[in-house]
Amino acid sequence: MAKDFTTRAEDYSKWYNELVVKADLAENSDVRGCMVIKPYGYGIWEKIQQQLDKMFKATGHQNAYFPLFIPKSYLSKEADHVEGFAKECAVVTHYRLKNAEDGSGVVVDPNAKLEEELIVRPTSETIIWNTYKNWIQSYRDLPILVNQWANVVRWEMRTRLFLRTAEFLWQEGHTAHATKDEAIAESEQMLEVYADFVENYMAVPVVKGLKTPSERFAGALETYCIEALMQDGKALQAGTSHFLGQNFAKAFDVKYATKEGKQEYVWATSWGVSTRLMGALVMSHSDDNGLVLPPKLAPIQVAIVPIYKNEEQFNAISEKAKAIQEQLEDRGISVKFDDRDTHKPGWKFAEYEFKGVPVRIAIGPRDLENNNVEVARRDTLEKSLQSMDGIDAYVAQLLKDIQKNLLDKAKARMEEKTTPVNSWEEFQEVIDNKTGFVSAHWDGTAETEQKIKELTKATIRCIPLNNPQEEGKCVFSGKPSTQRVLFAKAY
Repeated sequence: MAKDFTTRAEDYSKWYNELVVKADLAENSDVRGCMVIKPYGYGIWEKIQQQLDKMFKATGHQNAYFPLFIPKSYLSKEADHVEGFAKECAVVTHYRLKNAEDGSGVVVDPNAKLEEELIVRPTSETIIWNTYKNWIQSYRDLPILVNQWANVVRWEMRTRLFLRTAEFLWQEGHTAHATKDEAIAESEQMLEVYADFVENYMAVPVVKGLKTPSERFAGALETYCIEALMQDGKALQAGTSHFLGQNFAKAFDVKYATKEGKQEYVWATSWGVSTRLMGALVMSHSDDNGLVLPPKLAPIQVAIVPIYKNEEQFNAISEKAKAIQEQLEDRGISVKFDDRDTHKPGWKFAEYEFKGVPVRIAIGPRDLENNNVEVARRDTLEKSLQSMDGIDAYVAQLLKDIQKNLLDKAKARMEEKTTPVNSWEEFQEVIDNKTGFVSAHWDGTAETEQKIKELTKATIRCIPLNNPQEEGKCVFSGKPSTQRVLFAKAY
């Protein structure tokens, strides 16, 4: 399957696009800017969803669902919010079609114009805070800890599968609190949940930080983020958590009665990750032989391939293979026994390698005689003969080793591609040639931030949390600076 497959060195962008399609993760649809997530790709998303859902519920959150359509007037209530999303909104203006008089098909019925246009949700703060107004009367109703799994639409003209599409899947948490401190603690807690998931399940190291004012979520007082670094040295925002202050409570007049009987505005947060994580997963670990998946998120963790010449051999091998499958499944490992007679073993080996299945087991007649199986690990492409006795324990440990190896490799890469610089010349040299994160002093002004972006296409990815104070001079303006920030070109 890796034949006629572009390598990373040849064209990283083309390599990514081909890999997503050829590995059966997703494909472009006939609706411009939208994608079809195929079963294998959706299987990975389901694992992401299931684990995150457990983590959300472990921190006290519950799932709910809110409308896809948002009245236009709702978006007008929070000025920064509407300004941030106005150019990306899909608008519903009519509610009915009719047959064209000339018989050419259906047309919009001009008599079915909506009194108020509806926006296909780009995010749900407005519709949710309009709802919270009915849910919240006193301090006894707080906190509200709600998440929804949904789709959103943000009109994109230049799209890439998973990384940037007009419609995408995500989760969005929306919480309401009695105090500022509680809301900030919630924002920080959810950032930690995201970082824990991305590092320990996706095997992707991240930097936790704050966005600059110009990069904050529209309507937020503070945006916390996790930033990951892809193999080509570009950054990818892997998740965000927003402290919204009282902006949305004031916009929708959401107040609560305190214990003392006073009326106070509620404090808010929102936080989310999306199918962009699928893009991060692909670009962090995969190679020129195809997809590489961390075992914790692989739909198929182990593929067992029988090698046989006749029905008698197949029956004997099948019996042993199914026994191994049962042992592995008893350990909670997902296994596929590939008994298709439509493809040869070599073709199956290539397929599972290209689709990133972490472990492949091959069993042939000689293996039965010697009580062995051949075990191949996808991350290193190493093969070894292992005894069938205790194979379940061996594979269980091997999956843990693969998970750790992928994280260790990604950590080493991020460390190697994080470069402190002290001059504008150094900055340009690293951004253009070495790539990766550039740690540099910044004078704190939006003007300097914008100028650097215009000249280099690099943006401030984040101000790292727990950033040490360090006196210095801005790498661009030469003005005083008290800390370094991370710049990078990004997806």
